[in-house]
Amino acid sequence: MGLFGFFKNQFIEVIEWTDNTSNTMVYKFPVHGNEIKMGAELTVRESQVAIFVNEGEIADVFGPGRHQLWTQNMPILTKLKSWKHGFNSPFKADVYFVNTKQFIDQKWGTSNPIMMRDAEFGMIRLRGYGIYSYRVSDPTVFLKELFGTSSSYDTSSVENHLKKMIVSGLTDLFAESQIPALDLAMYYDELSTQGKEKMQERFNAFGFEITSLYIENLSLPKEVEEAMDKRTSMGVLGDMGKYQQFQAAEALRDAAKNEGGGLAGAGAGLGAGAALGGMMSNALSGAGQQQQSTPQEATAQCPHCQATISANAKFCGECGKSVQKEQVPCVNCQAMLNKDAKFCGECGAKQVTEKTCTKCGATNGPNAKFCGDCGESI
Repeated sequence: MGLFGFFKNQFIEVIEWTDNTSNTMVYKFPVHGNEIKMGAELTVRESQVAIFVNEGEIADVFGPGRHQLWTQNMPILTKLKSWKHGFNSPFKADVYFVNTKQFIDQKWGTSNPIMMRDAEFGMIRLRGYGIYSYRVSDPTVFLKELFGTSSSYDTSSVENHLKKMIVSGLTDLFAESQIPALDLAMYYDELSTQGKEKMQERFNAFGFEITSLYIENLSLPKEVEEAMDKRTSMGVLGDMGKYQQFQAAEALRDAAKNEGGGLAGAGAGLGAGAALGGMMSNALSGAGQQQQSTPQEATAQCPHCQATISANAKFCGECGKSVQKEQVPCVNCQAMLNKDAKFCGECGAKQVTEKTCTKCGATNGPNAKFCGDCGESI
C-alpha cells in the first residue's frame, strides 16, 4: 500500500465543527470515504446538534457536549447496521451539524402592494416591510423537509420562501383587522405580535421556531398620502373666508409683477383678468357677509360716569367703579337679590326693608331677630 492509500484510509478520531459564519444552518462533516473509529470523540458545541445519517436514513442525534462513540450511545445506528454486542470496528456514516442559534435581522417586505378595502378611502394599495428572527427547533424535521443530504445549507437557501410565507400571512391579517388606514401606525406592536403567532404553525412545518417579527413601516399609496395632506392643510387653515382672501391677495401680487401689466397679464388676456377680479370680489364679499353676520355685543351705560360699557362688565373702563348693583339675601330663602328688589325672584317673598318691635315700637333692620332697644324677640 502506498503512502497516499495509507492516509486515505486513516480512521477519523475527532469529529467537531467550529462555526465561523453568521448564516450557516447545516454543515456536513467531511468524511471523504474515511471510516469513523469506534470510540472516536464527538464534540457538539452550544447551539449545535449533531445528526448521524446511515445511507440516507436518520439515525442518532447528539446534543451539546462531548461524546465518545460506542454502540451503547448509538442505539439506532447499531440497529441499522446490525452490530453485535461489543462491536469495535470502524464504521461509515454521514455526520451533519445543525446550527440551532437564532438567525436575526432577517428582512421581509412586500414585492407587490397589498390590496385592501378601507372604510374612508375605499380600495387602497398598502406596502410594508420589517424584520424577523427564527431558529431550528426540530433538526430532524428540518433535515427531512428542507436540506436533505446537501453538504451545506444557509439562510439564503430558504430566505425567499420564508419571506413569501410572512407576507401572505400578514396580508390576511391586515385585511381581517379592518383597521382604518389612518390608524395603522397605532397598531404596529399588536399586529407584529399577532403576525408572529399566525406564522408559528407555518414555521413548525419546516422544523423552525419564529422567535420575533416586527413591522417597521406600512406605507399608503401616493394618492392617499396627498389626500391626507390636503385634509391636514384644511384643518390648519380653519377659516376658509380668510384663506380665500389670502389667495386673492396672492393672485393680485403675482399679477402686479407680470410684465404684461394689469389683471389681464396674470392670465391669457382679458378673460383671465375678469376671472381674477371675480375671484377677488367673491372673496371680499364673502368676508363682508361674515362680518355682517357677526352678532353685535350688548352694551350698557355706567351708572356713575355714563360711559358706554359692555352689558356683562363688572367695572367701568372709564372711571373704574363697580357697575354691579349691591346684592342682599332674600328674607325668606336667602337667594341673592338686588338691594332695591321688592320681591324675591326665587320664592316670590316680599322683601321688607325694616322690622318694628311690637313691644316698644322701635325700628330694626330687616334681618334682625331681637329688638335692639328692649331685647324682645321680633
